[in-house]
This record gives sequence, C-alpha cells and structure tokens, in this order.
Amino acid sequence: MTGQLSVTLGTLALVALGGGLGSMARFWVSGVIARRYGETFPWGTLVVNVTGAAAIGMLGALLLAPGTRTVAHPTVWAGLVSGLLGSYTTVSSFSLQTLALARSGEFGRALANIVLSLALCLAAAAATWLATLQALAPWTAG
Repeated sequence: MTGQLSVTLGTLALVALGGGLGSMARFWVSGVIARRYGETFPWGTLVVNVTGAAAIGMLGALLLAPGTRTVAHPTVWAGLVSGLLGSYTTVSSFSLQTLALARSGEFGRALANIVLSLALCLAAAAATWLATLQALAPWTAG
C-alpha cells in the first residue's frame, strides 16, 4: 500500500505497540484453539491467519482511499496493519507447520493446510472488506 507515511519516532512507537499487542494476541488465540482442538492439525495458526485476514479486509475498506491503493490515514495503518496485524498473523508458523506435516508424511494434511489457509484468508479479507463498505454506504453516499 502506498501513502505519505513519514517515519517518525511516534509512528515507530505505534508499530512497536501494535506489534507487541498483536504477538500477545496471536500467542493467546493460537494456544486456546490448540488446547481446544488439539495439535494434530495447525488449527490455531489457521484461526489466527483467517481472523487477521478478516481484520485487514475491514481496515482496508476503512483506511484506503476508495478505488486506490493509497492509505488515507498512514499513521493509523502503520500501527494497526503493519504493527498489530503484522505480528498477529503468521506466515512463518504456517510455513513451518506445513513443512512439518509434509516431512512426517502427512501430505494430505499439509495440502489441506495450504488450501484452507489460502482460500479462507482470501475469503475472510474479501467478505469483511465488502461488508464494511456496505455498512458504511449510508454515510458515504453522496
């Protein structure tokens, strides 16, 4: 995403604060899910990534200038998207867990993790983006 974000100490502090909160949220959510559903499949990481994709869909609808890739509020974007959601969602865990499944001969589960992660994350981002725009329509019609 593009925007006129000047990197200031305040912006870096927002990214750091968001990053700390996001990583704690990821640790908590993935742990709750793993304890509830077990660890034979990376359900915790899947839930974290899908809910993070849903959140970024909503924030994209709220913070991107309509019809562009320009961030209307770059400082808010930096704190919430780069910081909070950047540390909440986790491609690295997804990658390592998928590799572990494949290395242990669970190719079906590895493929399921890839397909479910991609499909559900894209669907969540698109659905919340559209739902947010729909919810805002009465206030933005002009």
